Amino acid sequence: MSKTNNRRSSNWYGKMDKDGFIHRSWMKSQGLPDHVFDGRPIIGICNTWSELTPCNAGLRKLAEGVKRGVWEAGGVPLEFPVMSLGETQMKPTAMLFRNLLSMDVEESIRAYGIDGVVLLGGCDKTTPGQLMGAASVDLPTIVVSSGPMLNGKYKGQDIGSGTDVWRFSEEVRAGDMTLKEFMAAETGMSRSSGVCMTMGTASTMASLVEGMGLSLPTNATLPAVDARRMTLAHLSGKRIVEMVEEELNLSKVLTKESFQNAITLNSAIGGSTNSVIHLLALAGRAEIELNLADFEKAEDIPLLVNLMPSGKYLMEDFCYAGGIPAVMDQIRSHIKPANTILNKDITHYFDEAEILNKEVIKTFNAPLKESAGLKVLRGNLAPDGAIIKPAAATEELLKHEGLAYVFEDIEDMKANIDRPDLPVTKNTILVLKGCGPKGYPGMPEVGNMPIPKVLVEQGVRDMIRISDARMSGTAFGTIVLHVAPEANVGGPISIVETGDRIQIDVRQGLLELLVPESEIEKRLKSRKQPKENYTRGYAKLYIDNVMQADKGADLDFLVGKDTRLPSRESH
Repeated sequence: MSKTNNRRSSNWYGKMDKDGFIHRSWMKSQGLPDHVFDGRPIIGICNTWSELTPCNAGLRKLAEGVKRGVWEAGGVPLEFPVMSLGETQMKPTAMLFRNLLSMDVEESIRAYGIDGVVLLGGCDKTTPGQLMGAASVDLPTIVVSSGPMLNGKYKGQDIGSGTDVWRFSEEVRAGDMTLKEFMAAETGMSRSSGVCMTMGTASTMASLVEGMGLSLPTNATLPAVDARRMTLAHLSGKRIVEMVEEELNLSKVLTKESFQNAITLNSAIGGSTNSVIHLLALAGRAEIELNLADFEKAEDIPLLVNLMPSGKYLMEDFCYAGGIPAVMDQIRSHIKPANTILNKDITHYFDEAEILNKEVIKTFNAPLKESAGLKVLRGNLAPDGAIIKPAAATEELLKHEGLAYVFEDIEDMKANIDRPDLPVTKNTILVLKGCGPKGYPGMPEVGNMPIPKVLVEQGVRDMIRISDARMSGTAFGTIVLHVAPEANVGGPISIVETGDRIQIDVRQGLLELLVPESEIEKRLKSRKQPKENYTRGYAKLYIDNVMQADKGADLDFLVGKDTRLPSRESH
């Protein structure tokens, strides 16, 4: 391998002066010999490992695999930590901190003397947050995901994280499951390290990363505890050194075509609605034009993966059935030519793929569901759009008209949802306000509101729910999300009142508040501005600068990139 003093890292370690002395001598305190600073690639391993983020608990070990590969290829691996976002643990929501993680990643990559970076992530917001930060610096970049956990087990049956939590909790509320049984299921749900083994946001983003050619093939589905994931980490470490040699920066892989392929793949796998928010934000960092209209182009892609929450099986089964390569092979006629981290077209990822279990992965001509892509809804209730996942919805509710019952905020919903006298029927449309990017803040996963207890006890398990919030990728139901503009910036959802009639027609992409325009204008003029709950720190910065859902909910001053090399020394 030829070594050069023209690498980015040479601006730290190649100087024969006081500054170079300082940079090298302090690194040598860790036992690094002279020759590692001879111009070979310095690889940063950006690790979101944390014991507070169970999904990412295996990344500490995977980092060692990456290091082996970097050393083998003649590079120098240097691991560094960044903020870890635990979706299941953080309050008020991990989404509040996605942009903060992206800032951590961006500034760490920019400030240190590295030539390429390996992103180690897994839990929902870590993958997009890391990629957003990396895209804003634009070095050679490769993703290694933590991988899904093993299938959950309860009473001899497979159970899925998130999906079965929602189901079990409703059964408890209905009196069909005891609290003792509920707790027993809890102990069998999460049996290993790794992310949700359903097609939640974590597995969705890992799948889309693979489909965009930002990771090695099979990265998305290999279980966290499978020895082959360590092999993949090793090979990724080896490959990142080669990418530096090839000057294969992230911008050469992250193209409009790769985003289009991600949107298509998301439909085929029944991916999370959260992918819309994350892809829009990532595109903004990559300076690629992407909007909700691009997601509508994949509406007719069929659902091919029989996996919770849209199907029956789990990620472990998906892996053994052929994984992402097998799915991409089925939709190859809809996949656009696009470069990958292998410096080869994306077709290289699935040229030899095959379906190994047709119960888990369906063929294009015999899909699980027809036209299962995410649907964008518009109308006077959502002028800038809203999102619904038809594959996880009740077919009979996709065209519906009903009276609204409104919850003004999350506290209102929690205080009243179980009232025995709540005036709702199965045809009622629940509306939740104040849960958008600014309103909560952070746009939490509360859009899949519980079914009112009075209806649960009658056997109702789904009804239309509308909010400016998100929902977990593991959730299901006829749920309208990401209503934009949100309530807290004066979007029309802010003036919806209990008893108003709402019309939804998913096929037509329609979401309408059936109230006279004059009345809507009157209500908007008399609307009171909500009180701010956060007046300091990052939350204040976030509220003041976050964009709406249709723009990816990034901070406005982070859009785009800055690839300049730091020129000023610290001493």
